[in-house]
Amino acid sequence: MNDRFFPTGKPRAVQGGIKARSSRGAIAQTWWGERFIAVLERAGIGGRLQRGKTYARKGQVISMEVTAGRVDAVVQGSRPKPYRVRIGAPAFGKAEWAAVESELAGSAWYLARLLAGEMPADIEEVFSKVGLSLFPKGPQELSMDCTCPDWGVPCKHVAAAIYLLAESFDDDPFRILAWRGRTREDLLAKLTIASGGGAPAGAGAAAPESPDVPLADLLDSYFTLQGALPGPSPAAAVGILVQAPDVDVTVRGQALTALLAPAYRDLAD
Repeated sequence: MNDRFFPTGKPRAVQGGIKARSSRGAIAQTWWGERFIAVLERAGIGGRLQRGKTYARKGQVISMEVTAGRVDAVVQGSRPKPYRVRIGAPAFGKAEWAAVESELAGSAWYLARLLAGEMPADIEEVFSKVGLSLFPKGPQELSMDCTCPDWGVPCKHVAAAIYLLAESFDDDPFRILAWRGRTREDLLAKLTIASGGGAPAGAGAAAPESPDVPLADLLDSYFTLQGALPGPSPAAAVGILVQAPDVDVTVRGQALTALLAPAYRDLAD
């Protein structure tokens, strides 16, 4: 697309826009943010993405919202009315997420990292194991739309939103999973249940009324165990580490809590 068909103008200044933190070089800093940008750049649209860097750094993106399967952004260009941008990606269905959660729940390592708000470096392998890709494999898996007159894809407005989306992944890696259809709260709740750490059946429900029987008639069975006691939960054991105060200790580059997680899992077993 040749930009001469659409005379370029200086974008209108935005007060309080979303502005990229970096002033030069790469915008994404974590492996998952870089991974998202790298997927797109390797697909041959890196040059177009560069056009959005200036917009991202100038704060031309007014707002951005991430929901299951789509990102909606408002970007201010040179015209008075801001442009509306949409970036779509397939969200995984219930059965697909159930397969992922089953794999994640079976590993104390993944549980500890996710419960600590961290994205395990090899989490992509979990998705691959069940036939899924955490990140879009390329632009062919994305739908990118903008209300601007430039029919090049992506235009600089979409590109700016993509860069800020990658940076938002830096801030909150769970946003990647939310984009694919599972919020942080839902994922952690389902992982806890899948790993055996959920509330027992009937928890929270009102207890059935007992017949009015004199205590003297119940003495023979009063101290008898009325049901099986719940066993130790691996997820709950790992959760103890997460709830403990932060300990700024690393061993060979790994957090102490991550190294202790397998031991806590063995204790629960």
